[in-house]
Amino acid sequence: MNVLLAEVAQATQRLADAGVPSPRFDAEELAAFVHGVKRGELHRVADADFDARYWEAVARREAREPLQHITGRAFFRYLELRVGAGVFVPRPETESVVGWAIDAVRAMDVAEPLIVDLCTGSGAIALALAQEVPRSRVHAVELDEGALEWARRNVEGSRVALHHADALTALPELDGQVDLVISNPPYIPLTEWEYVAPEARDHDPQLALFSGEDGLETIRGLERAAHRLLRPGGVVVIEHADTQGGQVPWIFTEDRGWADAADHPDLNNRPRFATARREVP
Repeated sequence: MNVLLAEVAQATQRLADAGVPSPRFDAEELAAFVHGVKRGELHRVADADFDARYWEAVARREAREPLQHITGRAFFRYLELRVGAGVFVPRPETESVVGWAIDAVRAMDVAEPLIVDLCTGSGAIALALAQEVPRSRVHAVELDEGALEWARRNVEGSRVALHHADALTALPELDGQVDLVISNPPYIPLTEWEYVAPEARDHDPQLALFSGEDGLETIRGLERAAHRLLRPGGVVVIEHADTQGGQVPWIFTEDRGWADAADHPDLNNRPRFATARREVP
């Protein structure tokens, strides 16, 4: 075994002892990042090329700093995004939310679908939709200035129009015209603070995590914003916690102008996002 692979094995044990959920993956990813190679190429790094900065990176991860903050990058569907302190790191479970949205937009048979991503954070959702629905017109909205800086870097050169605004009142000029509204909003109840993983609790912006006593405060506001923005027949897609599957579809009720409200599982078969269609008069 070469020096780097031996160090990775030690790092894996240290990260496991620290409670990191995916210690081997993270140890390998940090080694690949520090040495400028892919994870599958670690065995090719010569013993003389071992970089001691690897252990600085491991110590940061051991302290539960997010892996993506250390490497400065996050992978989401077909994208590599720039992330760091001040922005919510996109999660793998959100990829299935976006997959459903892409299928829904394609099924609409609209030539140039108009899409709005509320609470965009790093811009991950908006960029994925712009990339995978080639003729779409995508608007992304973010209130937090720290997150907005990261989103600006990520959307540069793309077709995504980024707006610094409150998701609940943004883009009145698009009222009644939007085909799809999508959001991964804050949805953790304030009462759950102590149970949140340290990577999120201590590093993600609080604005991106917590939303009132039951976690549904922002989603209730987004229901009204989505109804205002969508055209009749347009669709809303909202991510939520896996414990909220029975609650969120009930926010999108018929008496508030919605049809076909439903909940959907993620790839782990946990309730993950709700969808509804703006009623056609």
